[in-house]
Amino acid sequence: MNEINLIATTAFGLEAVTARELDKLGYTEHTTENGHIYYKGDLEAICKSNLWLRTADRVLLNMGQFKALSFEELFQGTKAIPWEEWLPDNAQFIVNGRSVKSKLFSIRDCQAIVKKAIAERLKGAYKKSWIEETGPRFKIEVALLNDIATLTIDTSGHGLHKRGYRAEVGGAPIKETLAAGLIMISRWRPDRALLDPFCGTGTIAIEAAMIGMNIAPGLNARFDAEDWPIMMENGGELWKKAREEAENAIEKDKELRIYASDIDYFQLSLAMKHAHLAGVEDKIHFQKVDFGVTSSRFQYGFVITNPPYGERLLEKQETEELYKRMGRHFKNFPTWSFYVITSCETFEKHFGRKANKRRKLYNGNLKCDYYQFWGPKPEFKEKSGGLDD
Repeated sequence: MNEINLIATTAFGLEAVTARELDKLGYTEHTTENGHIYYKGDLEAICKSNLWLRTADRVLLNMGQFKALSFEELFQGTKAIPWEEWLPDNAQFIVNGRSVKSKLFSIRDCQAIVKKAIAERLKGAYKKSWIEETGPRFKIEVALLNDIATLTIDTSGHGLHKRGYRAEVGGAPIKETLAAGLIMISRWRPDRALLDPFCGTGTIAIEAAMIGMNIAPGLNARFDAEDWPIMMENGGELWKKAREEAENAIEKDKELRIYASDIDYFQLSLAMKHAHLAGVEDKIHFQKVDFGVTSSRFQYGFVITNPPYGERLLEKQETEELYKRMGRHFKNFPTWSFYVITSCETFEKHFGRKANKRRKLYNGNLKCDYYQFWGPKPEFKEKSGGLDD
C-alpha cells in the first residue's frame, strides 16, 4: 500500500507542535484543522507516528469522507469504502460516533448503520454469511460535522499519553502529551538547565528527560495496529524495524541538567518512581524543597511548570499569593526564561510581569493560558553546575 491518509489528533493549541513533529519524521504534506492534522504516509508511518509523536492523542486511519443527509446516504457511503483492505473476515470491530451541526444527530442510530454497512461490505468481499468477530480489534469512528461524515480507524487503540511510566496518579496531574507540548513550545534544548519547582508526580521533568535522551514516547506501549494482518505481514517486520530504530536512537550517555522539586513528599516519591519506570531516574535531580529557596549555579535556564491553579474561592486567594511569591523569588533568576501554565487569567498581575507571549491551551477540559517570559540569549557556553537549595 503506497500511500494512506492519516490523522493525528491533538489537544487544542498543540496542532502546530504536532505538525512540527510530523515534519521531523518526514511527513511534510499535512493540513491542520482544530485538533486534527491530516497527512499522508505509508504503512511505516503508522508505526513511526505511534512510536514517536509526543504531543498527539491518537493516530487515525482516514478511511473516507462523504456527505450524509440521510441514513441511506450514510449506509451507502460507508458500504462503498473498501474495508476489506484493512479488516480481515473475522475482524472484531466496534463503532463509536459523534455528531455536530448535522441532520443525523442520533449517534446510536449512526453507529448501528455504519456497523451494518461495514458488515455487509465484508460479507460480500469474503463471501460469508456472518462476520464472527473473533479476530483483531478495530476501533472505528463515524464523525459527522456539518453533514459531512468522516470514517476512521484508530491505529493506536489507547491515548498516546499513556507512556507506561505513570503507574500511580497524584493530585492534579498533567497529561504526558501536554507536558511534552509545554517543553517543545518553550524551545528548550537539552544543553540548557531546566527546573520544575512544582513538579508533582514529575511528568514535565520526565518528558524533558525523554526528549533530551531522544527516547521514543511509545517505545514501551502496544498499539492496536500491531495485531492487524496487513501490519503483520513478513512477521511484523515494519514494527520490528521501527522499534529497533527507536532503540538505537536513544542517547543513553546524554548529560542533562534537569531539576524537579516539590514540597509534598508523597508526590515527590511518585515522581521518582515514575522516573525509574521511564528509565530516566539518573537524568533528573529531585529535591523536597519549597520553591522559594531554590537557586542555581547556571546563569541561563528554563523554568517550566504547572503550579496550583486555585479553582475554589479560598484556594484562589492562596494561589494568588503563591503567584506573587513566585514573581518575587524568580527575580533571583534574571537571565532565565519562565513558562507557566495556569487557568488564572490575572497571573501576570500577581507575578508582577507581562508575558512576552500567551498561548491558549487546555489542561483536560480546563481552559488555560501558557505564559511565556523570555530571558536573554546566552552570551557564552556555561560551565557545569547544579541546583542549590
